[in-house]
Amino acid sequence: MAPSLSDTELIVSGLIVAVLAAAAMVAGVLAVRLVVAASAGEARLGDPGASATPRGLFGVTPRPGMAGGCEPPSRPGRVSGRLRGRRLPRRVVQLYAGLVLYGLSMAFMVRARLGVMPWDVLHQGLAGLVHWSMGAVAIAVGVLVLLLWVPLRQRPGIGTVSNVVLIGLALDVAMRLLPQVSGYPLRLAFLLAGLLLNAVATAAYIGAGLGPGPRDGLMTGLVRRRGWPVRRVRTAIEVSVVAGGWLLGGNFGPGTLLYALAIGPLVHPLLPRFAVAVAADGHISGRAGVNRAGPPRPAVAGSCSVPR
Repeated sequence: MAPSLSDTELIVSGLIVAVLAAAAMVAGVLAVRLVVAASAGEARLGDPGASATPRGLFGVTPRPGMAGGCEPPSRPGRVSGRLRGRRLPRRVVQLYAGLVLYGLSMAFMVRARLGVMPWDVLHQGLAGLVHWSMGAVAIAVGVLVLLLWVPLRQRPGIGTVSNVVLIGLALDVAMRLLPQVSGYPLRLAFLLAGLLLNAVATAAYIGAGLGPGPRDGLMTGLVRRRGWPVRRVRTAIEVSVVAGGWLLGGNFGPGTLLYALAIGPLVHPLLPRFAVAVAADGHISGRAGVNRAGPPRPAVAGSCSVPR
């Protein structure tokens, strides 16, 4: 456990975390540029002979139904390789910034000691049982959940794999930097900060449209394959992991209930502002093609959007 720190040290720790998040965003930009440069032969900007069906990050041509991309439609207005090339850096940077922020939000709620997110009750209980860091347990659980996608015939995207690894790493780094706070007002402030940061992070990584998280994919896979109602499936999964985590010693508290009740209403208005779409003129828009009365929808025919 981190020792209690003074207000000055608390501010410095917060600044360090912010710098790390900014550094992660810069690293994401550089990584995207390298990927785009390496795949320049597949989607040449300004080349009229370039294929209208670009390849994905790993050189795989996206197919209909694949998380993170779809075949362009066979009618005017399709997304060309040029437009996809312009949109990809924004989506990848937003994805990785959102995942780092998600791990940071988890650490804030852990340090608040007022109850953690539903899945983190299980992560925390298992961490105490096996004496691993909470981030390492979150990664291990993510891998196990991802294996459950196989019988459900779910297809992961780059966002799915990144979700498994990056959130756990960001959580462990943030846990080392954030102090153990005392006093109810400061603990409540940490809880609310974690909740609000998590809403922004969730909207950011979902809006990038590069694949759902492993836990969300498990829910949507069960709904699609079994035809069960979404609400019942999600409730059954989260009640099960909370109960199991609590029995193992995870921190179930008012913060857990607050998260369960508030995260949906907080994320809903943020999704339109983070959903990446390509307008008809080829400019990137954060709001185009989003129905404010519901989840994000594809802005251009043939594009994919995977809601949480």
